[in-house]
Amino acid sequence: MIKAILTDVEGTTSSIAFVKERLFPYARAHMGEFVRAHADEHEVAKALDEVRSVVGEPLELEALIKQLLRWIDEDEKITALKSLQGMIWAAGYKKGDFTGHVYEDAARSLRSWQERGVKLYVFSSGSVQAQRLIFGYSDFGDLTPLFSGYFDTTMGNKRDVDAYVKIAEQIGLPEEEILFLSDTVEELDAAFTAGMQTLQLIRDDSVNVSHHHSISSFDQVNL
Repeated sequence: MIKAILTDVEGTTSSIAFVKERLFPYARAHMGEFVRAHADEHEVAKALDEVRSVVGEPLELEALIKQLLRWIDEDEKITALKSLQGMIWAAGYKKGDFTGHVYEDAARSLRSWQERGVKLYVFSSGSVQAQRLIFGYSDFGDLTPLFSGYFDTTMGNKRDVDAYVKIAEQIGLPEEEILFLSDTVEELDAAFTAGMQTLQLIRDDSVNVSHHHSISSFDQVNL
């Protein structure tokens, strides 16, 4: 029996195009001015120190900005970068520059599952802050009250089995009672190996169909 649902974001609850074509370019365009303006603030300074630690060099501010822009261009899943992107997106959401794209079927089903007592969680390569923003400022209003928890790359790489084992431990349920929803085969493989149940979302033709049972809408999830 499924007692909890763990869902990916990009390509699953939300459009890949929104993330790739709206959020990422916005963060890239504002990274330099944001870092220069807020470098002395605690959370920003902490993230910049993490960048230096990853690179292994005591980079100055402009070199840090160049490194961050390079990581954005290379689509690196580095926690410090994700944290800074989340801070930039927070400002954009609050200013009304955009709202968080969430598929209608996802919003509807998430509400239904939560009302039925199913615990809902998010696991994304985007930071927890970024996750809260996309659901908090979604096209369907504030969806954050629906979720019992959020997980990001601080749990491990999304393609590593251990990340899902750790998440199950934090949720407090046996892996077989957790359903993981994602569009990415390697993530589903890792979750399945950890013992979770899986469903693959096929939102568009660019997604590779796999051996996992596939659906095209959250409406097709049978609990």
